[in-house]
Amino acid sequence: MKKITVLPEVKGAGLHFREGIIMALDYRKCAEEIFSCLGGKDNIASAAHCATRLRLAIVDNGKIDKKTLENVEGVKGMFESNGQLQLIIGTGTVNKVYDEFLAVTGLTAASKDEVKAAAAAAMPWWKRLLKTPGDIFVPILPAIVASGLMMGLVEALAKAIPSFASSDWFGFLDTVANTAFAFLPVIVAVSAARVFGGNIFLGAVVGLLMIHTNFLNAWSVGSADAINSFFGVTDGIIPKWHLLGNIVTIQRVGYQGHVIPVMIAVWLMSKIEKWLHNHVPEMIDLFVTPLTTVLVTALITLSIIGPIFSQLETWVLAGAKLLITVGFGIGSMIMGAIYPVTVIMGLHHMYNVIEAGMIAESGRNIWMPIASSANFAQFGACLAVAIRAKNQRTKSVALPSSLSASLGITEPAIFGVNFRFMKPFVCGMIGGALGAWFGSISRIGATTYGVTGIPGLLAIDNIPIYCIMLAIAAGVAFVLTWIVWKEDNGEGAAAAAPAAGAAAAAAPAAAPASVSAGPEFVDIAGIPAVMSVGDSKVLAPVKGKVIARESIPDESFAAGILGDGVGIEPEEEFVIAPFDGEISSVAESKHAIGIDSEDGMELLIHVGVDTVNMNGDGFTPLISEGDKVKAGQKILKFSRDTIKAAGHPDVVVVLMTNSDDLDDFKVE
Repeated sequence: MKKITVLPEVKGAGLHFREGIIMALDYRKCAEEIFSCLGGKDNIASAAHCATRLRLAIVDNGKIDKKTLENVEGVKGMFESNGQLQLIIGTGTVNKVYDEFLAVTGLTAASKDEVKAAAAAAMPWWKRLLKTPGDIFVPILPAIVASGLMMGLVEALAKAIPSFASSDWFGFLDTVANTAFAFLPVIVAVSAARVFGGNIFLGAVVGLLMIHTNFLNAWSVGSADAINSFFGVTDGIIPKWHLLGNIVTIQRVGYQGHVIPVMIAVWLMSKIEKWLHNHVPEMIDLFVTPLTTVLVTALITLSIIGPIFSQLETWVLAGAKLLITVGFGIGSMIMGAIYPVTVIMGLHHMYNVIEAGMIAESGRNIWMPIASSANFAQFGACLAVAIRAKNQRTKSVALPSSLSASLGITEPAIFGVNFRFMKPFVCGMIGGALGAWFGSISRIGATTYGVTGIPGLLAIDNIPIYCIMLAIAAGVAFVLTWIVWKEDNGEGAAAAAPAAGAAAAAAPAAAPASVSAGPEFVDIAGIPAVMSVGDSKVLAPVKGKVIARESIPDESFAAGILGDGVGIEPEEEFVIAPFDGEISSVAESKHAIGIDSEDGMELLIHVGVDTVNMNGDGFTPLISEGDKVKAGQKILKFSRDTIKAAGHPDVVVVLMTNSDDLDDFKVE
């Protein structure tokens, strides 16, 4: 019988350890006792394990008997992260408990990604609905933020310098700037396929289909001349395809600038593809499934999904024409509020038809102040998020997105920030409504269309009033967002992964107020690798003498309970990212950081032994959970003198927590 020393109890932010002497673990009993605390089989959506932890997706966390679960023999720690319940059991033990857990519960084995997906699926439907656009748009934000900023600047230059608008430089820069938006359905489709679990290349085909050159560009659909020129007809009527004996009718208009139809189409495509993979024999699956998936998706999208949104566009435009004629600015106020909603639906480009009609009729575009107020209000709300947020990742997206919105390109701000967090979006709607109302009763108008925000100064007929209107819209949105929006654990920082050593407790942690505006880097040339996985290297996160894991002055670390690795006796007082990756956790006591790589490495960097008891004294994280980091980027500063004054060893522990799951893992 083997005696095992378990970690001493430390309670902090949902992570608990206890101490005692136990006999060799009864894996079956451990699994049964864990199961008895989880609220029944129906409350477990999925189960998987990594090197040290049992990962569970729970339907209702309120049904878990956490107090009893903490005291189950074999469970060394417990915490919740990103919708998952994770139980620390230990290397070499967790896989055996997991096998018994599957036998006890009757569940089937799942991967870590499947557990993550199950945890997300267990969220309330309305949270999933709001989360989906963010999941789709966050990865493509670099493309649309860059394009939005460039489009605004190029348009502003063209208005300020008329000769520039006819130059080759304008043509070149305008083409580069609007590429992301001209092909937005394709980018959205690829990202949506990834989110919905479909083949991303089939998703790209669906996106390309919706802007195919055999369709009239959606931005030109209101022009009879464009229709006649494109289709070679003379009556301005858009031709249609009549299929299956006229049962299916497809209007030959593309979906440039649309978002919702594309996401729905790719969701449908992913469902069809998965169904076919499960039902088509393997020997013909390779060509039958993709062919059938694309064909069926195309028919349904172009004959049903597309026309529904086309009809919705017609209703929106008719309603807009009616509303802006309602007395005392009430209609304009309503449109100023709902304008960003139509941006989400991909309908806002059709307003150009209204604006063109106004200019043709009277020479004045009274719609532009409404659109400009709505857009500038989203700028104000996004700017408030950029300033108020502590999460560096949120800041890095919100600031350029707000600048883009100030130039009239709001998609980055809306999809990347405001609509994701919802409260800023609503505050922007309120600011847009008040600004549009002021612009309406002031009777200002523009001489052109297609520009809003700051570039609109070059087109408006009353610049002082226009500036007041923008100040009202952005100011109201900014103040309201500042008051009502606060980072929660899902935005600013999520639950952190566990550290160890006489017990590291990890938990949600936002970056401290002292975090610098921009990341600092060191030259990684010459920094040795301390471990590797195949061709992927893990650089030494601190400069100093490397010692074997077994020499780390802590039984838990030395035994490899949380994974294999090394210790480093530091010579300097900052920690760098040892590879490109994402910060997965920041301990509440600031002394430990988790970082994951894209190729599956899960690394824990723990500064000192027993330093959890210092409650953050002497530690300054330079990042937050969710931040993307590059190798050599400084991620934590610490004081060796403060650690030693507290009576703790300052050795930096570097552990690959999923080392058992990685092929070709080795300590250098």
